[in-house]
Amino acid sequence: MKHILLWLTFAALAAVPHAQSAADVVRFAVIGDAGTGGEAQYQVGRQMAAVRSRSPFDLVLMLGDNLYRRASPEVYASAFERPYAALLADDVKFVAVLGNHDSPESVSYPGWNMNGQRYFTFTRNHVRFLALDTNVLDAKQLEWLEQTLTASHEPWKIAYFHHPIYSNGKRHGSNVELRVRLEPLFLRHGVQVVFSGHDHMYERLKPQKGITYFVVGAGGQLREGGVQRSETTAAAFDREQSFLLVDVDTEALRFQAITRNGAVIDSGAVPRQPST
Repeated sequence: MKHILLWLTFAALAAVPHAQSAADVVRFAVIGDAGTGGEAQYQVGRQMAAVRSRSPFDLVLMLGDNLYRRASPEVYASAFERPYAALLADDVKFVAVLGNHDSPESVSYPGWNMNGQRYFTFTRNHVRFLALDTNVLDAKQLEWLEQTLTASHEPWKIAYFHHPIYSNGKRHGSNVELRVRLEPLFLRHGVQVVFSGHDHMYERLKPQKGITYFVVGAGGQLREGGVQRSETTAAAFDREQSFLLVDVDTEALRFQAITRNGAVIDSGAVPRQPST
């Protein structure tokens, strides 16, 4: 019964208004703080593959702390290549940013598609992705971000990075210093959605100044009871590892947070706001 309900929910997620074609939808998964090499991470990987068999996607955003041990061929294999073997075999592209536990040289690991860069941008159809390095948010990166956003004309602008600037996680919570530096750029240039990890739980924040923030930090690590809900919490879950599935069409971003056992713990839609 659970799998029937999950299938029906995904069917609803895929049903976009005005009969938009598949080409109008950008679908991807999001994982953060995943790289433990433990059984829970493998279960998340298997659940992602099962979901993909019903609702195909070919892109995964990785939010940092992709490995919890020093990078080596065996660690890449045990904490990335084997957990996601079914996805990698089908040419699903993983695109990472670094977290505080990641090795700096991992920017050159081919499986993460960072191409030797700490921060970078790419597009999928009508979506502009901005991958940032919040380990070292220096003036050069901020200047690059401003220039990139100024030149971007896609209707959707989505940023992702490791340290959340809004979070109700008990361990880390909001990084206000980063918020002071990043939020004005996001607001000025029409970033609509932000994904971060670092706190080992799932949280969706109520829109902050019009921007919707997600903390997706339980792809492998988990801090049970790690959320201290506040008036800014829209939804939160801290009892099981999870990942996020996202559909973006020209009108809305639709999302589902899914546990390693296939339960849908949060879902909804973010209407597209005019992007400057």
